Amino acid sequence: MRSYGVSAHWCRMMVSVVVDYDRCNGDGICVDVCPVAVFELQEVKGYDGKKSVVVNNDACIVCRACEVQCPTQAITVTE
Repeated sequence: MRSYGVSAHWCRMMVSVVVDYDRCNGDGICVDVCPVAVFELQEVKGYDGKKSVVVNNDACIVCRACEVQCPTQAITVTE
């Protein structure tokens, strides 16, 4: 009897997390609600105060907590 090995190949979906700095108010809600630390508050050239910056896009698990909780709708998560 022959046996055939089955190989599982996992493909990670491409996720893009984008912050619209014109809409971001820098309140840090996305930083607080993200379970995988995709965001940090940082100074962004050309803007006053700190803005939410995507620092770890690859860690995104597409829970969309940031998108839902952002009061200014500055965050877009696309798959």
